[in-house]
Amino acid sequence: MRQFKLVSAAALAAGLALAACATPAENSGAGGDGSFTVTGSDRVKLVATPLETFDAPWAMTFLPDGRALVSEKAGALWLVSAEGKKLGEISGAPDVEPRGQGGLGDIILHPDFAETGQVYLSYSAREAGSIEQSNAVVELAKIALTETGGTLSERTVIWQQTPRHTGNGHYGHRMAISPDRHLFITSGDRQLFTPAQDMTSNMGKVVRLNLDGSVPADNPFVDQGGVAAQVWTLGHRNPLGIDFDNSGRLWVQEMGPRHGDELNLIVRGENYGYPEVSNGDHYDGRKIPDHDTRPEFAAPAVYWVPAISPAGLEIYYGGMFPDWNGNAFIGGLSSRALIRVEIGEDGAGAEEGGRYSWNKRIREVEEGPDGAIYVLEDKEGGRLIRLTPAQE
Repeated sequence: MRQFKLVSAAALAAGLALAACATPAENSGAGGDGSFTVTGSDRVKLVATPLETFDAPWAMTFLPDGRALVSEKAGALWLVSAEGKKLGEISGAPDVEPRGQGGLGDIILHPDFAETGQVYLSYSAREAGSIEQSNAVVELAKIALTETGGTLSERTVIWQQTPRHTGNGHYGHRMAISPDRHLFITSGDRQLFTPAQDMTSNMGKVVRLNLDGSVPADNPFVDQGGVAAQVWTLGHRNPLGIDFDNSGRLWVQEMGPRHGDELNLIVRGENYGYPEVSNGDHYDGRKIPDHDTRPEFAAPAVYWVPAISPAGLEIYYGGMFPDWNGNAFIGGLSSRALIRVEIGEDGAGAEEGGRYSWNKRIREVEEGPDGAIYVLEDKEGGRLIRLTPAQE
């Protein structure tokens, strides 16, 4: 089994102390366009430029022409200009009822988007006749864009969490396309703990599918049949970020219970241990054995104590920050920060490199076509922010 380096709680606490030295001044060096300077815990200064405001934005993806799509949790899907301004709403989006962590979720482009015009959308769906039972769903749809919006059509459900459950948390449903053209979906444990180790459920898993939603014949558990055939890895809690690096390695971040948030290098067929192990504990105070007590489970590349509440993940390769190529950028909710993680060439030796905070919850992170880093703030009034290097 591949072993990953653990970052100690003491080392991470030292990093937090350094981060505390960097004052997140919202209006430091404010410009005429509303921009302000953010000084990171690594003393690197960034210019943050607000571009647009949304109502609880959740995900963002850039289009080939430089425009972008932004989803809002309540169900709106927006077309955004290359300058970051709303052009109009996309009609025909899924009808969602946002509750708790549920609502409209991720959106990514089909790898043949230029030819097919297809996108993948994820959201939480309610069972017909019951508002209590829900699950995460992924659709493949066609999008027709105009100068002021567009329309979704030919929507087809290609995957869903099984079974449905009560509660409104831990849907996961982040998505990424692999270099070899497979669809990967993060599926949360729905705050039920045990499904993460139960192969009769696809909850608490990372799922791998063909682009049309069918199951690849070379998945690690395909011989077990049923939903187990979809599973790529298991033992996950609430995975809210997924991305491939330029070496084709898959990275997934997930919220731990009470602390113990993780960034994991995802390896085919591995079990990441939840709820049997975690570097956090249950919210009611019950202890969970640490990863180092159970070496049969894959350990995280990095973990955080205290928690950062990770949401949104981007492995950066843009030209605007060449020194950060191959670094992971993680949106922090409770930590109210954008967190940079340096990753070794072999995936080991990962460690936090810096925090950049202006006292806002960060829901989403994307690398723009211009090489800038774009983030979406969480909650009502969440802004789209463009981050660029500060001129010395």
